[in-house]
Amino acid sequence: MSDWFECALAVRLSEGVTEGEVAELRWHLGLGPRPEALAIVSQYLCVEVDDFGAPVVVEDDPYPLLDQRGFGSAGVDGVLDSRLDWAEEPARGWTLTSRQQLHPDGFGQLGELCAWLALHVRGVHGDDVAVGLGTIRFYEDVEPQPLLFRGGRVEWPA
Repeated sequence: MSDWFECALAVRLSEGVTEGEVAELRWHLGLGPRPEALAIVSQYLCVEVDDFGAPVVVEDDPYPLLDQRGFGSAGVDGVLDSRLDWAEEPARGWTLTSRQQLHPDGFGQLGELCAWLALHVRGVHGDDVAVGLGTIRFYEDVEPQPLLFRGGRVEWPA
């Protein structure tokens, strides 16, 4: 049995994103080298259970979250890709588009990235406002569900 999801992000970011943040986004999208300092997603902890049942951090090894290219597998048909483009019209800002294959084990780190994106999406925000980031679909489902950030967290599918 497979647990793969199709995740499609499409956001228009406000003009105030810094050069360092753009460099980190480029790295996450597989479009540039890893910056020395990571601020958008700062921890990549892998936790395992030891022989006594206690959680142990076994690594903190940063990796790009949205860098898959080529054809999907595990029921996620189509092409996987990511883009980050500067737009002048109708308003200045960065546009991020990504279609990826995702396992639920990656929801934590991607959730941090999505939280950052939601805070930088062009428009009005508030604690009770849902920010649409794209869609997510379990590979066996026909219809995708909206991927929303609301109340300080990403609303992942059940």
